[in-house]
Amino acid sequence: MLVEIPYNREQVAEYAKTWALLRNRAFMNFDKMGGDCTNFASQCIYAGSRVMNYTPVFGWYYKSGNDRTPSWSGVQYLFNFLTANKEAGPYAEQVDVSSLEVGDIVQLGNAENHFYHSPVVVDITPQDIFIAAHTYDAYMRPLSSYFYSTIRYLHIKGVRKYQ
Repeated sequence: MLVEIPYNREQVAEYAKTWALLRNRAFMNFDKMGGDCTNFASQCIYAGSRVMNYTPVFGWYYKSGNDRTPSWSGVQYLFNFLTANKEAGPYAEQVDVSSLEVGDIVQLGNAENHFYHSPVVVDITPQDIFIAAHTYDAYMRPLSSYFYSTIRYLHIKGVRKYQ
């Protein structure tokens, strides 16, 4: 039976603070394979959810660099998983900027709506949103300092796990 559990946004923020400028050896570094941003975002989400979805191909899990789903490290695949997930693991909805909270994900894209970066929200002030990211490592970087053509905001609504 699936049950709802809270998404721990404080754990996300703490994980991001610890690992934004470093690499956790428990996870492969994808910097030389297209970028590590979504791998890092998934690590942060996992820190706040503690539940993976082991459905082959369309789930969201990481066992090793060679045994993971595309959603663990691919920008569009993470979006697809989070916004469509009805089973175990975290789930999200695309929202406007006013609904963002610490622990949510921002995805940046180009003019052709190809999304290429997945920073994690670590602080929000009236002046700006601050993010943590890998590939171009950042912690407490203002979102306003990025250049992009399009943006989408993913609010993690909760987590489900099997009981």
